[in-house]
Amino acid sequence: GCCGTDLRKQARQLENELDLKLVSFSKLCTSYSHSSARDGGRDRYSSDTTPLLNGSSQDRMFETMAIEIEQLLARLTGVNDKMAEYTHSAGVPSLNAALMHTLQRHRDILQDYTHEFHKTKANFMAIRERENLMGSVRKDIESYKSGSGVNNRRTELFLKEHDHLRNSDRLIEETISIAMATKENMTSQRGMLKSIHSKMNTLANRFPAVNSLIQRINLRKRRDSLILGGVIGICTILLLLYAFH
Repeated sequence: GCCGTDLRKQARQLENELDLKLVSFSKLCTSYSHSSARDGGRDRYSSDTTPLLNGSSQDRMFETMAIEIEQLLARLTGVNDKMAEYTHSAGVPSLNAALMHTLQRHRDILQDYTHEFHKTKANFMAIRERENLMGSVRKDIESYKSGSGVNNRRTELFLKEHDHLRNSDRLIEETISIAMATKENMTSQRGMLKSIHSKMNTLANRFPAVNSLIQRINLRKRRDSLILGGVIGICTILLLLYAFH
């Protein structure tokens, strides 16, 4: 009975220590999360707005507390194992049942604490990994922004030249397309005119009277053009003379 009482006392003492440690561990995780969120775009490791500790101190405290909690969990597991041995060795059935019930309760507490510890630790690691990644990205951006003016200027000129070349290529392609379309149109018109001329020659050869009529029409058009040109010329001269007198 004495040995069993001592083991139960040790188990309760370790459980109390674990409870306090896990509360502190959880608070550390929460403060780490809040400080990183509050810092926003600033570097978490150099910021003055972190509530309690800066990142590197929190990392060290996290490692220390994790080791302490793991040691306490290992010690509580050992005590529970000893309690199980004692329970199986106890001969009285009624006492045995009570000890089994007590042992199960301690095992459940151990399981809950172990689960809580691993969950909090995983959350902390995830937050820290995300912060490290974001910090790396921010450093890359800052490095790019603070690059030498010559490099930035050179990059800007290169991009402008690239855009200019792309625009030139597009204009050349459009010009070639227009030229090809014009060539096709002219070829089509030339074929059409050849066809009309050929048909006119065929018609003139078949009907000499029509040919003679066409020639007379052309002569009359030419004569009318000459007469009209002469009249316009005389009128122009008369107007000029009138204007200058």
